[in-house]
Amino acid sequence: MRFGLVLSEALSGLRRNVSMVISVVLVTFVSLTFVGVAMLMQMQIGTMRDFWVDRAQVAIYMCTDISQASTCADGVANQDQIDEVQSTLDSAALSSLIGDVRFETREEAYDNVIELLGDDYASVITPEQMNETFWINLIDQRDSDIILEAFTGTAGVEEVLDQLQYLEPLFSALTVATYIAVGIAVLMLVAAVLLIATTIRLSAYARRRELGIMRLVGASNRFIQLPFVLEGVFAALIGSMLASGAVLAGVHFGVNDYLRNRIDFVTTWVGMDEAWLVIPVLIVLGVVLAGLSAGFAIRRWLRA
Repeated sequence: MRFGLVLSEALSGLRRNVSMVISVVLVTFVSLTFVGVAMLMQMQIGTMRDFWVDRAQVAIYMCTDISQASTCADGVANQDQIDEVQSTLDSAALSSLIGDVRFETREEAYDNVIELLGDDYASVITPEQMNETFWINLIDQRDSDIILEAFTGTAGVEEVLDQLQYLEPLFSALTVATYIAVGIAVLMLVAAVLLIATTIRLSAYARRRELGIMRLVGASNRFIQLPFVLEGVFAALIGSMLASGAVLAGVHFGVNDYLRNRIDFVTTWVGMDEAWLVIPVLIVLGVVLAGLSAGFAIRRWLRA
């Protein structure tokens, strides 16, 4: 097979359908950019979850004089109630799940709050308003429900909180955004596939006399189809490379230069390493879809 001739036929087809080729490039670029964004967002969710799962704690807040919980009917938690909680944590049933436990007194909690909020609040907040708290680091954060069940409703315990619960709304919002990006990407990929098929059919129709002559002289179907497949692949490859550039630029300028410096509570961001992992997927996806679409379109046209 003369690959030089096949390549020249493919380039000729691209020149004849410049406007359609540009449409294919743009649609492929947009759709694969959304695919890349969705992949990076999913990586970001996984990275954040792994980071915070290892660091999130379960807090057991003991009752204070101002606690309104039903378990605080007797007022501030006494030493017996504190000892009972500590004994339960040290029991065989729970100790195997716990990495370490730190007990924070009212004075320590007060000092931490003033350090966080500033000295202006020293006259507003008193140590008596602070909870004595057990801070628990679990070996596996997924066992937090066991701690919650063990101490919820216990006398002297105002509340049991898993810090990871505060991040669940963020994870949920990012997951929804990922689904939206995937949905848009799928719609745009469908549009790209249809455009590629239309472009190939138009290109074949414009060269119908040449194709008829090639059939008469005994050219194989593979030789006839290959230039059209290459047309779709070239257009999609350009769109894939543009999408790859957009993903790399987005991570470099949007994440590394902007978000990292402005959002402090997210301590782990996806970076260029993750972006480079996405690039081959985008290029392969674009080329494969274009090749299959173009091949299917030209085979149907030749059979018609």
